[in-house]
Amino acid sequence: MNIESFLIMRHELMLTLAAVLMLIAELSFGKSEKSRIIPLAIFIFGAVTAVGFLPAPTGSLFGGMYQTSALIILMKNILNLGVFIVCLQSASWLKLPVNQDKGSEYFLLMISTLIGMNFMISAGDFLMFYLGLELATIPLTALAAYETYKMKSAESGIKLILSASLSSGITLFGISMIYGTTGSIYFNEVAPLITGDNLQVLGFLFFFTGLAFKISIVPFHLWTADVYEGAPVNITSYLSVVSKAAALFILIILMFTVFNALEVVATKVVYVTAILTMTVGNLFAIRQQNLKRFLAFSSIAQAGFIFLGVIGGPGLGITSVIYFILIYVFSNLGAFGVIAVISGKTGKENIPDYNGLYLTNPKLSLVMMLSLFSLAGIPPVAGFFGKFFLFAAAAQQGYYILVLIAVANAVISLYYYLLVVKAMFINKSEQPIEPIHSDGFARVGMVLCVLGMVVIGFASIIFDYIETLSRQL
Repeated sequence: MNIESFLIMRHELMLTLAAVLMLIAELSFGKSEKSRIIPLAIFIFGAVTAVGFLPAPTGSLFGGMYQTSALIILMKNILNLGVFIVCLQSASWLKLPVNQDKGSEYFLLMISTLIGMNFMISAGDFLMFYLGLELATIPLTALAAYETYKMKSAESGIKLILSASLSSGITLFGISMIYGTTGSIYFNEVAPLITGDNLQVLGFLFFFTGLAFKISIVPFHLWTADVYEGAPVNITSYLSVVSKAAALFILIILMFTVFNALEVVATKVVYVTAILTMTVGNLFAIRQQNLKRFLAFSSIAQAGFIFLGVIGGPGLGITSVIYFILIYVFSNLGAFGVIAVISGKTGKENIPDYNGLYLTNPKLSLVMMLSLFSLAGIPPVAGFFGKFFLFAAAAQQGYYILVLIAVANAVISLYYYLLVVKAMFINKSEQPIEPIHSDGFARVGMVLCVLGMVVIGFASIIFDYIETLSRQL
């Protein structure tokens, strides 16, 4: 192995270098200079994100434990984009007096969990997968409990670590069954040995259940709303977008490679859970008044829609899932960006608080409206195109009843998304939220989200590029 071969791990090495630079900055800056760490960290991560789009070699390392391809690199770049926007949205919150001494810890934890997600996606065996999963999960629980001066944040961290521990145990139990029947943990060796016997099917079900916890699939979703509500807004956005996207990426990789022989069983499981997740997520979202809980159940419902692409199989199915997740990153982070700005200035996070918001904060209202329209799938924003391809992928495989149920759920989701739009543009308030001037970083983050929602839907070259890469899986 030579030095050039390590360039295959470019994303992980760049993130590790960023973490080292953050540690040096933490040691170099005095207490009065701690605020300088925030723009430095954003600049460093912006550079890491940009470098990720440069051409890179592909291949495998460590005897096949680590592998990468053009498709995996694209997945990592999508995660980097999401984290970069979250970092931009976190700047003003980190400058608050209660947080300004902990900026470096925040970015180090976020970089650490992203490194874990990258290793998880690039895993070539179940050991590397599990190590990446734990490296992604443990720092994330610390981030959920980041606001140590708030009981809800501490409660959020405890609930997340307990549910994550349970899901990890279930995942390991499933892996042990697969190893016991195949005698190997390497994906390329396990795949041809999957014959569909009862123990392998049970192992797959346990493995799927463990990942379903991470994705918030019904009935493994009960932790989601409480954790999202208690965690800081920016960590909630990270959980709902980046963490969920990483779990979905590794799921589709393994579903269509390692567990391809269990297609009949996997299809039935995905079919049922897609219906349950869409329906339960939508019905509970209607009842929510807190915007973080509202978007928590919205993200659960969106996971159900994404499963239409998973059941769509290779080709259009995989392409539609990755394409939708790219759009979802911009749409959900756009909504959370507005919530973060308003919550940071006023502490208000409930839907009635947004009554009359357009009169005092028209730009924030427009960003929120575009984000909700994209999440609802209203044309011409990108979310419409994303859901269209998900529905098309399922219909192509003949799952017309599932598509019909999905369309009905899309109509339900339209209702509760428009409730927020109605509050901002139609409802009156005697005490509306005062005019808010967000900082430059937050504005850049929201501009990126708006551009993503507007441009991606019409840029067919992006979909074609993803489709080309998906054929490599």
